[in-house]
Order: sequence, then structure tokens, then C-alpha cells
Amino acid sequence: MTRHGRQTPPKLGLRSLALAAAMSLLLAAGAASASVRVKDIARIDGVRRNQLIGYGLVVGLNGTGDGSGADFTAQTASNLLERFGISVAAKDMKLKNVAAVIVTAVLTPFSRAGQRMDVTVSSLGDAKSLTGGTLLLTPLRAPNGDVFAVAQGALIVGGYSASAEGSDVQKNHPTVGRVPDGALLERDAPLPDFHNGTVDLVLTKPDFTTANRVSEALTVALGAGVAQALDPARIRIRIPEERATDPMAFLSTLERVQVEPDAVAKVVLDEKTGTVVLGENVKIRPVAISRGNLTVQVTPYMEVSQPGAFTGGGGALGGVGGARTVARDRADVQVAEGTGQVVLFEPGESLASLVQALNILGVSPRDLVAIFQTLKAAGALQAELEVL
Repeated sequence: MTRHGRQTPPKLGLRSLALAAAMSLLLAAGAASASVRVKDIARIDGVRRNQLIGYGLVVGLNGTGDGSGADFTAQTASNLLERFGISVAAKDMKLKNVAAVIVTAVLTPFSRAGQRMDVTVSSLGDAKSLTGGTLLLTPLRAPNGDVFAVAQGALIVGGYSASAEGSDVQKNHPTVGRVPDGALLERDAPLPDFHNGTVDLVLTKPDFTTANRVSEALTVALGAGVAQALDPARIRIRIPEERATDPMAFLSTLERVQVEPDAVAKVVLDEKTGTVVLGENVKIRPVAISRGNLTVQVTPYMEVSQPGAFTGGGGALGGVGGARTVARDRADVQVAEGTGQVVLFEPGESLASLVQALNILGVSPRDLVAIFQTLKAAGALQAELEVL
């Protein structure tokens, strides 16, 4: 048994040494740069992005539009022509150059009427490609139904598709495109009210300790009575009277305050790729870890039984005496078990010693997934385990 920390570890491979060195550098860097700006872990309540969506038509396609199965495309085109004084029944329309699309955009905070933004256009029916199409005037609405922008313009599609004689060729995704600066804002984005004397900070990841630390850091930087943590996600900021005439400068100073956020001990495993990410505060209880090295090798081969020279055999049906050539599938199974190692952890061992010990065992990323799941099942892993 190898007792962790009391015996010279076995020689590590280059890969294990590189991983251990990289982990040491990351831990050192993390300790040196634990403080972050308030703006990196919190946002001003009311300052957020808003999703916009609309339904429209893309025209000018080269025979790659919606087929006859997309009845809503014909109905939409019929309604559009009706607005221009042209009456055509939807059932009489044969459209190959038109596609129904969903238009989406993101309204950024503090956007003003008259500004432009990009939009994404995605096919709704069975169109083969939107290449070369033009988006017709499409209102973009917020979830409450209010129209904030209108979109129109030529699409940029980063792909293509072609087919002939039963052969298809496609690059990227030709049924989704973008219209750069294709949306024109018709009204201002919703704004928070900075004139009631207070603003609220909302933490990206709610945490009691982090909220308290943010409140204390703001109190030190901006003065007593400025900040108060209301709950694990919200800190209320009182704008001093002398800063009320210029709230933007005050908020800019607030965002630059440095604070050290807290985080729960967590291990994240991705079984599909074998990726393992360990948090800084991961601890383990006394436990022994052994990694077996059992190798099972199966080698298939064919065994042929040939009759003697004077038996008259060898043919497919056999010869005199019924002797014949017989072939049978056989397999050679070999089992080799290498010398396993056991690493014993003392109470409260940290991430650094855990990583070092696992490197001594020479475990692969996929082995790490199984090891951490077993540690959690044994109650030895003092951390939250999340499997993706």
C-alpha cells in the first residue's frame, strides 16, 4: 500500500507530468486572481436583453421555396397580395420562390428608436434553401405583443445545397440566414428607473456568502449605508444625494469594485467526452482508491481438421469412410492482471493532492468519471457531483 505523501511516488509519464504542472499553475493563478469586478458577477436589475420574434416571407428564391405541403405559405402570400388590392385564393397559388420564415432578434439594453440590429431568419416550411432570398417587411414583437422593430432586407446564407439525378450536395445549413442591420427599432428598449434613489444588483449565481461580500465591498468603497443584501440574489444600492445628478458615473464606479465571490464545492463530469472539471473547494474524506489493471484479450482464429492422406477425404462431401475437411471458429482468451496501486487520503485532502494522486495512478479522463461517481456513492466526496 502506498500512503499518500509518505513515500516517493512512482515515475510519471510526460502526459501526467504536464497535467500535474498545468493544474499547479491553474491553482496558483486562481489563488492570485480570486477577486473579480462586481459587473462580472452581477447586473443592474432591469438592464437586460429582450427577445423579439416575427413571422414573415422570404421571396426571390430560385425554385427552392416551400412546396405544396406548406399551406400557410400560400395563405400568407394571399393575405399579402390582398393588402395591395390583388385578390388570389390561396388554393390557386403555386409558390416555388417563396418561403415562410421565423425572424428572431435580440434587443440590447439602452437601445433607442432609429438604431439598427441584426436579425436571424429561419425557414418554417419545407424550403430547400434561402440562398438569394429577400426578407419582406416583418414586424418584430416582444412576448407581450408590442412591436419594437421591423425587419427587411437581403439574406446572407453561409451554405448551399444542390441535387441532380438522385445525388445531393449540401454545405453548412442553407435554410437559416442573417440580415445584417436588417431591423430598424421603432421604439426605445425598456429602461430601469434610476430616479427613485435606489437600484438593485442581481447576482448571476445567487449565494448568501457572495451577496454579503458584495455588500461589504460596496460599503467599504462607496460609504456606509450604501449597500444592503436583501437575499442571496439581490443587493439594494442607495444612490447618495450628491451623486443623484449623475447616476451613470456612480454606477460605473459601482461596477468596478473588486469582490471575491464564493462558490460551492462541485465536480462536473461529462461522460460523453470524458471531461472532468473540479472546483477549488472540493474536499475528500479518508478513503483508499485502487485502480485495477485487468486486461482481457480475445484472439479469434479458425481451426481446420484435415483427413489423412489415404482416407479419401478432403472434398466438400467427404470421401471413403465419411472423412472430410472440417473448419471451426475458435478463440484464444488471455487474462493479464497488472500490479494495482492503492492511494490512501487523509481527512480534508484538497484538490491539489487529489489530482496528484490520480496522476500517480495514471488514470484516464474516462476513469476519472467512474472514480468520482464511486467516491460520491461511498460518501467520501465532499462536493456536489453534476453529470452532464
